[in-house]
Amino acid sequence: MIFRKIRNQMLAIVSSASQKDENSKGNVSVTTQTDLAKKPETTEQSDPIALAIGDFGKWQFQMTVLLSLFNVPCTWHIMAFAFQSLDPSDYWCVSAGNNTVFADKSDLDPCYIKELNNRTGELDVKVCERWEFNTSVTGTSVISEWGLVCQYKSLKNLADMMFLAGVAVGGFLGIISDRFGRKVSLMGSLVMQLVLGSLVAICPWYSLYLVLRLFLGLFSVNVVFSGFVLCVELVSGKWLTICGVCYLLPLPVSYIMIAGIGYIIRDWRVLQWTITLPGALLLGLWCILPESPRWLLTRGRLEETVEVLEDAARINQTALPPNTDKILKQSLAAIEASGGAPRVQCCELYRTPKIRLISLVLYLVWFSVYLVYYGLVLNLSKLGDIYVNTAISGAVELPAIILSIFILLRTGRRKPLSYTMLGAGIPCLLMTVVTYFSGNRDGRNWMDVTMAMFGKFSISASNVIMPVYTAELFPTVIRNLGVGMSNIPAGIALIIVPFLWETENVEKNLPWIILGFCGVMGGLSVLLLPEIEGLTSTLEELEEEANVPAIIPPPRKASAVAKDIENC
Repeated sequence: MIFRKIRNQMLAIVSSASQKDENSKGNVSVTTQTDLAKKPETTEQSDPIALAIGDFGKWQFQMTVLLSLFNVPCTWHIMAFAFQSLDPSDYWCVSAGNNTVFADKSDLDPCYIKELNNRTGELDVKVCERWEFNTSVTGTSVISEWGLVCQYKSLKNLADMMFLAGVAVGGFLGIISDRFGRKVSLMGSLVMQLVLGSLVAICPWYSLYLVLRLFLGLFSVNVVFSGFVLCVELVSGKWLTICGVCYLLPLPVSYIMIAGIGYIIRDWRVLQWTITLPGALLLGLWCILPESPRWLLTRGRLEETVEVLEDAARINQTALPPNTDKILKQSLAAIEASGGAPRVQCCELYRTPKIRLISLVLYLVWFSVYLVYYGLVLNLSKLGDIYVNTAISGAVELPAIILSIFILLRTGRRKPLSYTMLGAGIPCLLMTVVTYFSGNRDGRNWMDVTMAMFGKFSISASNVIMPVYTAELFPTVIRNLGVGMSNIPAGIALIIVPFLWETENVEKNLPWIILGFCGVMGGLSVLLLPEIEGLTSTLEELEEEANVPAIIPPPRKASAVAKDIENC
């Protein structure tokens, strides 16, 4: 799950790399997080990685399984706050003075207290500052420990927002992976996750808790991202898509696990230790996991590249080509000769009619998918038993991810993305109707849960298809820029999500209406996009080749497009 900002650029990387691998078996495929367009697009050079160890084998399978395990503690950290911040079943005001007028607790507003005024002899109503909580049902939570009720209730949403804000900007840590390597970035971020998670468990002040949550989200998403990039750089061909999606399979399983853990452990600090410490076991994989041979090759570390390839070939029971060293040197020379991709400017995303349409529609789509996905995932308590609903949520996401593999390999992108977004938005709108006619204003009945889970299934599939489709729509020269810009509205959606349910104060069903509207509008807007067959390299190619609806002006001549680009 969420974590999945985690699916932001990750599957976009898979799409661009897999398309190139299918079109030209053996292009040197090095996935950088800071510049997807960095590697050369020529077909003359062979890919020694694919030649030496094949597209997929026993070694790649083992590495994919091991790397996918890093998703488990990350998903736990994302979901844990929902269980650590459960509202107490009952609480009441506690006065520090001796003039409190006590009454039956059921007759008192816990946010206020009546105290006798010795001067006037009248009862003064004062705002309460201290409370006692009944923790027999929900256990000890951050709410009961720091008194986040009444006038302090909004501070609860702030903690969730801080973590998601860290997730939203975590992609910028990709520069560490490009500079120091995938393995170093992965393990370094894991160590930081362990340290920050432990500090959260012993944190004495809420203000410090917020800061720690911000950085915990930042490094947690980089664990997922670094592991993903390393995973897909070990395979080639169609296995880029398959392994890229399978890498995410532990996410829904982790939802189910955290639901059980949260049900058993009702003390938020003990729960924090429980989800943090298992991550230390993953540090033992340092001796097993390889560095990305593609990254090593781009850094000129040929001896280390050969060592990784030899280990892979041994486990795959194959032999390296006799001229592997020569091919590696030729590939390295070709990479160095390319000199990297030219710098591009943001104006190129809006300069021509088709790319302008693609950019603006994708901003709406990314915002909608993230808002609906996390809006459903992080507010399961609104539908009843949070433990049961979280487990069901994980159970429905697992087949959605698997289904997405077949969609990506065998069908188009545009219609499946549109249909799955509509399939998420319409149930949210119908939920308001069911809530009205059922007479259950809290929306806690089996029909609501059924429709919410259908929406969760659909939006989970959208969350896999969307990044792949995004990478295919943008030409190579601006692909990294386009995917990166699409993540900005996604990050905004992440920050908004914790406050979405505050709109219940305006209208009880308004959160579901917002989610439904975003899902439907996003799904319909996808139909404005073209269906792409193969990757385009330049804006001129996109203008000439992309099939867009008739409402879009016809493409101009390539010379006119080139002139616009020069004016950027």
